[in-house]
Amino acid sequence: MRHLKIYKSILLIISLFLITSCAKNSAMKPEDFINKEPKLIIEEYLTGNVKAWGILQNRSGKVTRQFSADLDGTWDGKQLILKEKFNWDDGEVQYREWTILKIDENYYEGTAGDVVGKAKGYQYGSAFKFEYDLIVPFKGKEIKVTFDDWIFKQDDQVAINRATLSKFGFKVGELTVFFFKS
Repeated sequence: MRHLKIYKSILLIISLFLITSCAKNSAMKPEDFINKEPKLIIEEYLTGNVKAWGILQNRSGKVTRQFSADLDGTWDGKQLILKEKFNWDDGEVQYREWTILKIDENYYEGTAGDVVGKAKGYQYGSAFKFEYDLIVPFKGKEIKVTFDDWIFKQDDQVAINRATLSKFGFKVGELTVFFFKS
């Protein structure tokens, strides 16, 4: 009987591994958007003042926080300095300053004070994908969360951002943001 439980446990672990492996292989890629319009050139869209509104959801989809944000970007021809101010619905005000370096037509690297290492950015057509690890406060301490961040340009003024947050490869939340550039 004990061997049967061990066998079932091993089978469950293998099944979960295969399911998650298949899901990652069929995942959306930045290149999927190469011919999509309107073209998003992230350093152009985020230069100047951009307003944003968003929600944070836990892994079951429950909205846990909401925010508005003011973004102010400066582009010098090689790097984007993006200053962000988040006003959370619980009264917290959060600041982040990104330095995003354009490496080539489709590849970017970014840093910020609460980002671990370098963020990797990929831009194709109407989409921009940003991957990074962020230190976030959680229940009185700080934890590292991986962001799989996508921005999709809708028109000259509007872009929509969807980010999946994960820890140890498991989804822990989602972030949805609406950007408006006046």
